[in-house]
Amino acid sequence: MDKILVVDDEIINVKIVENILMQDYEVLCALSGQEALEILEKEVPSMILLDLHMPGMTGLEVLEKIHTMERVSNVPVVFLTADNERETEVRIFKAGAMEYIQKPFQPEVVLQRIGRLLELYRLQHSMQQEVEKKTQQLKESSLRVKRLSVQIMMSLASAIDAKDAYTKGHSTRVAQYSCELARRIGKSPREVDDIYYIGLLHDIGKIGISDEIINKPGKLTDEEYAIIKSHPAIGAKILENISELPDISIGAHWHHERYDGKGYPNGLKGEQIPEIARIIGVADAYDAMTSRRSYRDVIPQQKVRNEIENGKGTQFDPVIADLMLAMIDEDTEYRLREQ
Repeated sequence: MDKILVVDDEIINVKIVENILMQDYEVLCALSGQEALEILEKEVPSMILLDLHMPGMTGLEVLEKIHTMERVSNVPVVFLTADNERETEVRIFKAGAMEYIQKPFQPEVVLQRIGRLLELYRLQHSMQQEVEKKTQQLKESSLRVKRLSVQIMMSLASAIDAKDAYTKGHSTRVAQYSCELARRIGKSPREVDDIYYIGLLHDIGKIGISDEIINKPGKLTDEEYAIIKSHPAIGAKILENISELPDISIGAHWHHERYDGKGYPNGLKGEQIPEIARIIGVADAYDAMTSRRSYRDVIPQQKVRNEIENGKGTQFDPVIADLMLAMIDEDTEYRLREQ
């Protein structure tokens, strides 16, 4: 049975969460950051639920200390908070938390979210362990290792696209468009190759979103849209420990940021957005318009061009958008689209 540590200075909150979880999990309780750290010296839970605002030692300070404790440094941390401001969300994820749960607690939401996060955490570690295992087995042949890595990424990309009935081949096309944009920017061959792989896995966070929401034919509710918007942070968390390609999480994390700062998950603006993510953001938007959906066919090329032109400096980096416009103008037979 998974063991979960609940940390909150208000005993009523601890008891509420304990009652929600006790049938499915072994629950450890702490009423302060110091008490939590003392428990973690002896126990290694599957997850830590950590109150953000506590006297003496805040949740963020506790998390910082957890990261220095070798035995528990990789245990996923989920914050408990009544805050709903974007700044709080940014601070939480920058600190290295996996997710947050808002107060007051909704029992079904708490149970479902914790179950999903534990599943994602296991997926991340399983993928990392599998890559490490295969790398160890094939370390005498770098070519075989490279081929294996590419096959794994291609398989993951196919698995991601398979979740959405209307985005077959999306990840591969985004990778190809990103690769060409990077080449036109003047990136080295190695950087161009890396951006291809980063583009392949930019949507990996959708693994953590239910098929019912991804394939819902009608308009999403606000709650469903909020769940969809969590996929960049989920993807970044899954990819962050792949040491062979340190930048691989960047595309997943920030490809929905906008140049004007109105994107998500962190509302980054202009060159605050990593260049890799700005490249993939343009490629991703282009493919969304040039792919079929349940409610429409591929958008005509001139209309797509107009959308990219109109998005310069607002949705898109203007330099990268101009490169995409050049690619469109060169594509006189409109081949850069879902066929």
